[in-house]
Amino acid sequence: MGKLSRDDVLKLAHLARLELTEVEIAEFVEELSEILQYVDMLQGVDVTGLKPTNQVTGLENVTRPDTIVDYGYKPADLYKNVPAMQSDHIKVKKMIG
Repeated sequence: MGKLSRDDVLKLAHLARLELTEVEIAEFVEELSEILQYVDMLQGVDVTGLKPTNQVTGLENVTRPDTIVDYGYKPADLYKNVPAMQSDHIKVKKMIG
């Protein structure tokens, strides 16, 4: 990819909705160019014959069967403790304005 230009950084900043100062633009030209050079270097590494590694710990997902537990309560008994109901739903105050 090579070195990014000032215009490239300004285009990226516009897409990301960022307002950059002249100092920040100069810093990002250098920093992003270094990152892209590193990626180019990684692209050139020969990985022929290597297997992909998704994780290295050997851990596996542990699942358990879903079982229904009857605690001896009926929903109607629990609804007695809520301040307000609407149909079969607990009514709460508006959370988002």
